[in-house]
Amino acid sequence: MSNPSDRLIVLSLGRTSRVLSMGTDGSDVQVLVDGLTSMPDGITVDHARRHIFYSFMGFTRTDEDFWEHEGHIERCNYDGSDRQVVVPVGSFVTGKQLVFNDATERLYWCDREGMAVLSCRRDGSDLRTEVRTGSGDDRLDARNHCVGVAVDAKGGWLYWTLKGKPNGCEGRIARAPLQLPAGTDPAKRTDIEILLNDLPEPIDLEWDESTDSLYWTDRGDPPAGNTLNRARMRGGKLVDHEVLLSNLNEAIGLALDIPGRRAFVTELVGGNVRVVDLDQPGEGKVIYNTKGRLVGMAYLRA
Repeated sequence: MSNPSDRLIVLSLGRTSRVLSMGTDGSDVQVLVDGLTSMPDGITVDHARRHIFYSFMGFTRTDEDFWEHEGHIERCNYDGSDRQVVVPVGSFVTGKQLVFNDATERLYWCDREGMAVLSCRRDGSDLRTEVRTGSGDDRLDARNHCVGVAVDAKGGWLYWTLKGKPNGCEGRIARAPLQLPAGTDPAKRTDIEILLNDLPEPIDLEWDESTDSLYWTDRGDPPAGNTLNRARMRGGKLVDHEVLLSNLNEAIGLALDIPGRRAFVTELVGGNVRVVDLDQPGEGKVIYNTKGRLVGMAYLRA
């Protein structure tokens, strides 16, 4: 069962962006960090050290794209205090979904316009490129844009989404062994598997090791898009695909409460946080609404 003291940590975008904390019913909304002028996107929690990490896309935007090397990662305490830069500005291009894995004690994130999946230790050291999907002008092709990331440390797999152009049905979900073989060029990996093709526009991922299931949001056009999805890994394939939540307004952030059998989703345009029962898929329930935009989200266990 879930603890009533559990919280959702949500990134809210506006003229200046904020890190919000709220109860899992959408109540008791608190601003942990305010005045973020670089645009944040991904957020994750290190429960053991009571740290929140969040990634930034950058300061300079052209429509929805960020082409400059302005990506970075910050950290703060659960109460928003002691803000620190963990990965300096310019270490990568565009920071998207960010996850911390307890087993590997590493942060993993996608660099969209940088066309890569990256990782580092919790203090920002040992920065590595795990996967590189292109270089140079390849960044103009959104099929190379990595966005969502998930880690199956027990099985030894790294998962990520490649979004494709907006509503383009070019989206893919890929995976590769979590351990990059020594001496392997991340741009020339031969061990990458494409698990799903032709998705409207897949965004964030979550892995449930208790059932070997992958969850993902899709912000593309309905009926397949604007959805929360689940599929099980069996024999190296994603099977039993289910749509758990539909009719969303550009689904982005995703957080799982497996003990409570719940999933939470943010809507970029709708400004909603929705919750859905994992055992009774449907329309879900809006627990929080704002006039702004919402992106990454993490589940904080008390």
